[in-house]
Amino acid sequence: MNLPLILDVAIGLIFIYLILSLLASEIQELIATVLQWRAQHLRRSIEILLGGDVRDEEEARVFQLVNQIYANPLIQILNQEARGFFATLPRKVTWAVASLVRNAKATETGNKNQETVFGNGKTSAPSYIPADIFANTLMDTLEIPTLVQNLTEARLKKFKNERLGEIQEILDRLKEHTEIDEQTQDFLKMIEQEFGEIQIEFDIICHNFQENKASLTSSINRMAESFDKYIETFQTELPANKLNGKALRRMKFLRKDIFEDVERALMLGGLRPNINEIVQAIDKTSNIYQEISANIQDKDSQLHQRIENLLDKLPNSITSKIVVLAKRSQNKIVSTEEGISLLKNEISLTFNNSMERASGVYKRNSKGVAILIGLFLSVSTNADTLHIINRLAKDSALRDTIVYNAGEILAQNPQPNGVDIDYLRRQADIAFTDMALPIGWTDTNLKHQVNWTSETRKKFPFWTIIRLIPGWILSAIAIAMGAPFWFDLLGKLVNVRGAGKPPDSSSR
Repeated sequence: MNLPLILDVAIGLIFIYLILSLLASEIQELIATVLQWRAQHLRRSIEILLGGDVRDEEEARVFQLVNQIYANPLIQILNQEARGFFATLPRKVTWAVASLVRNAKATETGNKNQETVFGNGKTSAPSYIPADIFANTLMDTLEIPTLVQNLTEARLKKFKNERLGEIQEILDRLKEHTEIDEQTQDFLKMIEQEFGEIQIEFDIICHNFQENKASLTSSINRMAESFDKYIETFQTELPANKLNGKALRRMKFLRKDIFEDVERALMLGGLRPNINEIVQAIDKTSNIYQEISANIQDKDSQLHQRIENLLDKLPNSITSKIVVLAKRSQNKIVSTEEGISLLKNEISLTFNNSMERASGVYKRNSKGVAILIGLFLSVSTNADTLHIINRLAKDSALRDTIVYNAGEILAQNPQPNGVDIDYLRRQADIAFTDMALPIGWTDTNLKHQVNWTSETRKKFPFWTIIRLIPGWILSAIAIAMGAPFWFDLLGKLVNVRGAGKPPDSSSR
């Protein structure tokens, strides 16, 4: 057997593998769609990411947490569904088939949760979730932005009360050490009224921050402006004496010490919680959470109850994971906003890494399914590799036809540097229709393969099936390699047979 003949046989064999691989990929894609393998695998991967290999009660908590994540609008919008009876009919059929399979599996394993694999009775879920959306959804589900906001609100109230208390202390000392005459009495009365005004202004500033009408920095600046007006009034109406001048100096020193530098004021009041405090916010036993809880309970009992219920059911593994992610980003943080942003980035990075590993697991599982589908196809189409090689080696007309069609398909491929699977599938359909490939249970093929046709009076020689098994197994393994693999290899062999590709015009 000379080299050109070997190349032609190899091209013909690979072309047949390519066609069967395309058919196998369609079958696998159909099964994956009906049974929602990708969506189920993604869901299970997220459960493992959040809970690890947990069991019993902890596993149920993880399951419920993932249900909450999947119920988030950011996730639900990824699972777009058609509307209308006829538009949804095909999907309902696939759901019904998938439900039957899951119910059968649940009966076999005794696990009745199998039928609610997506939680809350959902019949479908997205097959892909972007890392940033997952991070935002997890943070929202854990109520971390809400907890941080309420922690900041509580500390802003405390900051306000401490500053007002310091002003009140200056006024009280002034009253204690000042001789009360008519002028002084009028001054103190006026200053007390102005102090009531500054209290109201500080309360309004805190309320606007709670309502997200003002930022933390602008709130501190407004407090400083309000204090400036109070000091100005104090100075303008102040009777001239030594004690009054001392009180004024204390007022100005307080203003400069607290409000001269906004960043100092924020740090002094702990108004920008660090990443460790953010993590402690989801731990009900921490002092940070008690600080938050008191603030929430005062203004919104329903929100307080919701967060209490969430944290009661929060798996320990989640808290541990958040702590680890927080430690990774601790040294990079300057502000609370950066802390939350970097925590989200760490969650996104961890999610991406986990999904890469999950993708590897899915591909390995898919490869096993591909081999089973390949075996089914090799038997159902009677694709015996050994017989195919024999036919191609002996039948020059068949060999030339297949080699010619393989070259045409390669030449017409719309993607010169890749493979257009849809195009190849269309060409595969044509090949099955127009070419008598050396596969199938047809009389023509069986006559060459086992010397039997339906027209003969002899019974089918079933014992010969044993001879076909090695060829079927080889074909099954080849089919599982996938269409892109055989397409690339086919292109290389065709180029070798044709003495390589012509050089580009730019290189001449």
